[in-house]
Amino acid sequence: MGTIGALTMGTALVGARASNSTQLWYRRLRKPAFQPPARVFGPVWTVMYGLMALSAWKVWNRPAGPSRSWSLLLWGAQLGFNALWSPLFFRKHRQKAALVDLVALGVSLAGYTAVSSKVDRGAAWMMAPYLAWVGFAGALNEEIVRLND
Repeated sequence: MGTIGALTMGTALVGARASNSTQLWYRRLRKPAFQPPARVFGPVWTVMYGLMALSAWKVWNRPAGPSRSWSLLLWGAQLGFNALWSPLFFRKHRQKAALVDLVALGVSLAGYTAVSSKVDRGAAWMMAPYLAWVGFAGALNEEIVRLND
């Protein structure tokens, strides 16, 4: 679990550091009515990162084979897209690029979920809340783009 945990924790830290730079720029953005309060994001992401790490760990501990290898590759891809979103959105103020990143995150996450279901169904099901959250985040990101364009 060491490497998977370290990669997941590193991604979480990148996101936390970038989103902590939520200065006047972010407060001035027009946001949709369905945006949750800021206090929701920390606990939700804590659960999401825990589930994604546990899911990858379960896949890692299954017998080697093509599906396991593809699963882990796709897991790494979704982690990379996840790490990219917060710096794009919060640091660079590139909401449209962040939305494109969220689409890529969703595709890689759906791919991981589908392929990992062949390796460990429980691991795949652990990603259901994350898939839903990424969909919600995409709607939120899209509305922020629309309202501030």
